[in-house]
Amino acid sequence: MVKQWVKDLVIVKTFIGLKFQEAIIKKVALEFKKQYRLATPEEESKGIDGYIGDIPISIKPITYKTKSQLSENIKVDIIFYKKEKDGIKIIIQEDLEKKLRQ
Repeated sequence: MVKQWVKDLVIVKTFIGLKFQEAIIKKVALEFKKQYRLATPEEESKGIDGYIGDIPISIKPITYKTKSQLSENIKVDIIFYKKEKDGIKIIIQEDLEKKLRQ
């Protein structure tokens, strides 16, 4: 049971999460006609998942907002996503949208 839980957490969820991150960063970058890149391991340790233009971005599920008990303090703009039946809904905060339009 523990082996299956670890496999699910490390292989399945991590892999899916990384694919979501890359897809979301790419889609938003294309929408705003910006270059993008994924974060380096050092940048990831600071909560950065990638860059759109020169703006560091973190990608989180919408449920992250309700997890107030997390001690994580991310100091970059966050793009939220919500899994829906027909895909993923991307939620960009208004202040980040303004930055991306510049």
